[in-house]
Amino acid sequence: MKKRRFSGGSMCLPRELARGQDLRLARYRKAPELGPKILFFSGGTALRHFSDVLTDYTHNAIHLVTPFDSGGSSAELRRAFAMPAVGDLRARLLALADDSVTGHPEVAALFSHRLAANGLEGAAAKAALEQSLQALVSAKHPLIKAIADPMRSLIQSYIAVFYKNMPEDFNLDGASVGNLILTGGYLIHDRSLDPIAFLFGQLIKTRGTVRTTTDADLQLEVQLANGRKIIGQHRFTGKETAEIDSPIKSIKLTGEADDIDTLDASKVCKETRKLIDAAELLVFPPGSFYSSVIANLLPKGIDRALAKNPSPKVYVPSLGTDLEALGMTLVDQVQVLNAHLSSTPAPPPSLSSSLDFLLFDSRLLEVSNKQLDKIRNEMGVQVIDVDLAPPNAAAHRYDDVKLAEALLGLT
Repeated sequence: MKKRRFSGGSMCLPRELARGQDLRLARYRKAPELGPKILFFSGGTALRHFSDVLTDYTHNAIHLVTPFDSGGSSAELRRAFAMPAVGDLRARLLALADDSVTGHPEVAALFSHRLAANGLEGAAAKAALEQSLQALVSAKHPLIKAIADPMRSLIQSYIAVFYKNMPEDFNLDGASVGNLILTGGYLIHDRSLDPIAFLFGQLIKTRGTVRTTTDADLQLEVQLANGRKIIGQHRFTGKETAEIDSPIKSIKLTGEADDIDTLDASKVCKETRKLIDAAELLVFPPGSFYSSVIANLLPKGIDRALAKNPSPKVYVPSLGTDLEALGMTLVDQVQVLNAHLSSTPAPPPSLSSSLDFLLFDSRLLEVSNKQLDKIRNEMGVQVIDVDLAPPNAAAHRYDDVKLAEALLGLT
């Protein structure tokens, strides 16, 4: 039996999604450099391909990504330099890079490269990895030789700063060269990520703006319903360690701050507040619910910046299994998101939602009419149920083009 789409009450949208949309989308495709400023709060991987698709319609999208990853190669950099994670920042910048002949694909190729021991072990592996790094510093590596000056000299200077400050026991195996360049820039620019993120974007001609919500060295801490406390993103996502066995009850930022309060350490900068203020649509997209979406709302000042912007706010729930959303219904997710948007420990009163829209496809995400009625009638969130299905309807993902066009229809 073919699954039917939910047919609830009428929806009052800024624009009817179907009426006039073809003309609007054609205009965006013709001149994406004039496209709308849509802001996404997300992690690193969920929007990787979607971000590339979106550049067909706008080069003005704003991506605020989380800097709290505590696993993989990011953990080694964070251990060595007491810094925020830069892996998600690098990945999103590369996803938006112009890889055509008008861009700089040779720079993107270098930033995407990872150092590898190639089967060597112990001292031999360490020597081979350091030799590869030295080849980058001296511009003898083929990937950096392919880059013309003055870009090559600039990139060399960032790698050289990383190399100069690299601890003796640093493990280079699997290290992303892009991450090493970002780290060198972070050190050069007084431990600030914004300047090097901007420069990185200029070098690879990023079609959009990518920043982290904060550049403080902080960790995610979750409290589970069973009373257990977990510090470190990689310890509760289920990707590197065992899955959590109890629902997440709360999440906050934690860290070591010798002379300043941790919450002040996370305070968002003026430039980030300006980006939020300029957005024409604010999107909480698919991704791990706590570590990708909610984590972006934790830095001090984010909630106030969002409250000042009257532009529509839309939540697009994830499909498939989100290990972090254990025991949560869609109503629960909307309530938690609303609570963080309004900076309150509990969900805001009925019909006072900070969230405007819930965008999803009921053929891909099964939700009861009772839940949707509560979201729409009691919580004041308008439900937009549209076709977002990929050609393979069994896939646990939205079609990137359909999702992009649905979001653009709300601008």
